[in-house]
Amino acid sequence: MNSPKLVQGYEVVIGFETHAQLSTQSKIFSRAPTAFGAEPNTQACAVDLALPGTLPVMNVGAVERAIEFGLAVNSHVAERSIFARKNYFYPDLPKGYQISQFEIPVVQGGEVSFFLGDDKKTVRLVRAHLEEDAGKSLHEDFIGQSGIDLNRAGTPLLEIVTEPDIRSSEEAVAYAKELHKIVTWIGICDGNMQEGSFRCDANVSVRKPGAPLGTRREIKNLNSFKFMQQAIDYEVRWQIEQIEDGYAIEQATVLFDPDTGETRAMRTKEDAADYRYFPDPDLPPLVIGRDWVDRVRSEMAELFSVMAERFVRDYALPEYDATQLTQSKAIAAYFEAVVAVVGRPLAKQASNWLMGELTKKLNSTNKTIDEAFVRPKILARIIQCVADGTISNNAARQVFEEIWSAAPPANIQASDPSLVDAIIDAKGLKQINDTGELEKIIDDVLAANPKNVEEYKAGNAKALNGLVGPIMKASKGKANPAQVNELLKKKLG
Repeated sequence: MNSPKLVQGYEVVIGFETHAQLSTQSKIFSRAPTAFGAEPNTQACAVDLALPGTLPVMNVGAVERAIEFGLAVNSHVAERSIFARKNYFYPDLPKGYQISQFEIPVVQGGEVSFFLGDDKKTVRLVRAHLEEDAGKSLHEDFIGQSGIDLNRAGTPLLEIVTEPDIRSSEEAVAYAKELHKIVTWIGICDGNMQEGSFRCDANVSVRKPGAPLGTRREIKNLNSFKFMQQAIDYEVRWQIEQIEDGYAIEQATVLFDPDTGETRAMRTKEDAADYRYFPDPDLPPLVIGRDWVDRVRSEMAELFSVMAERFVRDYALPEYDATQLTQSKAIAAYFEAVVAVVGRPLAKQASNWLMGELTKKLNSTNKTIDEAFVRPKILARIIQCVADGTISNNAARQVFEEIWSAAPPANIQASDPSLVDAIIDAKGLKQINDTGELEKIIDDVLAANPKNVEEYKAGNAKALNGLVGPIMKASKGKANPAQVNELLKKKLG
């Protein structure tokens, strides 16, 4: 890692705890559903409510998703892990404790790497452990009452904990985005931050360089990357001001208020001893054999890091292109669908179009790649027409714009490559590739520009550009630029 950036002479130290809601259909210890948005208390069964005589039963799907995550971040998947009771008393916790993992988690170690500008950063993971979610307190200000919704109680979570390796709010956001990309790519979490499926807690402290770690304050439930950076920046400034004014930082849990842009203390932060962890007597140790891990590995989709390496190797793409094209499965699939038509020699051209014209259109129209009005076969045909000299790059952009701007649903359904040829013919966009016709245009331009001809023959290579422009104008932009340059140089010797 590079030397840490200092803020007012202080080093920022950040560790992350992220709760990823696992994409199972039922809860971690019961068969109750996990669908979002149901009426309050309609998705909580007797097990979730901790009624007398009920016992938890482990959800195999949750375990397999934890294994997948461990494999994705090069962690050790423990052959034996233990569930514990984490004791605290909130109205939305029906049992009076949360079933979690403490001493022996299912996923141990690992790392998440990402680029911040040109610098590659790596954040070490301490662990990832399985646990159940609590319910939710509802505060109805307009009637002055509070209620409890236990639909979320028992929802399976994977809590992912880092070492305090992050040194700025920018690094924190980049790490969170990369982790979000991992869990959504492998399909263990839908990553919906607004619905609480991907919740980040940032443990923030400051210290003078070389000093021991400072007292941390935990910013809870950051539900957007924008608010994450704002909250951390405010907290860092606040802690530095407190220390400079002679006050000690007290360990606490804080919330970020996006309306004021400030953090505010919610409660004094508990330590592990305050939760009185002890092994849950109702759940036996979780035993994961190597054959189970191997089976999960064999069934996992290709990771984006592996796919990016393959794009570099098989398609001769730069590493930057490969990284951009594997930001999501949908983008990667679109790219490979184009290359399947145009062939590997034109893979770089396909990459340029995806990262250029297509991305600009998606951003300006606020659409995803799956909603792109130009489908892969259409883009492939446009690329082929440029490659074989049928149209120029400028004409190709006109065809692209014409198809994108067509009235729905014709555009979204357009996948017949003949549409490209039809537009080229209708708009007269074909390049002039006929040598005889081009030579006549060139001869007329040379005769009309003797000064440029003399300068070029005298050794001024730039004079050639003064001839190309009039030729393209005379051909109404339809002359093949490569062919024009070749014929010009031939005629001028």
